[in-house]
Amino acid sequence: MKIAIISDSHDNAANLKKAYSIIKEEKIKTIIHCGDIASIEVLKEVFGKFKGKIYASLGNMDKDRDFPIEKDSKLPQLKVFSEYGTIKDIAFTHFPEIAKNLSKTNKYKIVFYGHTHKPWEEHIGKARMVNPGNIAGIMYRATFAIYDTETEKLRLKIL
Repeated sequence: MKIAIISDSHDNAANLKKAYSIIKEEKIKTIIHCGDIASIEVLKEVFGKFKGKIYASLGNMDKDRDFPIEKDSKLPQLKVFSEYGTIKDIAFTHFPEIAKNLSKTNKYKIVFYGHTHKPWEEHIGKARMVNPGNIAGIMYRATFAIYDTETEKLRLKIL
């Protein structure tokens, strides 16, 4: 199964649409957003017709927003986690320090995080700790990652 990992979109609808086009082309059915979405309305606009699952952890730019932890009728495929979320042996969060702590537990093969906007990978314990960069294109080029759970291959996509 292929998963798209995005982070730090900061309401950049144009870049989210570019990413979504690649996600559809790759036939990806699961998206992880590592926080700093900024507005739930932008996610609804871009991913409203997405048929797969969307998992998101909240970032520092999301805390004061009205993010529905419960199902939203306009985006029922979205599940939001306040600090971090997990899917089998994958964990995701917004904050690097939480990602580091999750990696140290040795419960996860891979831990995704955001916040720094910089694409990065390192190994902590048994886990790969990966930042997919940022969709917004702030400080660094706009990027996201595609992870294949069967082959464990990770690709960085530059928008």
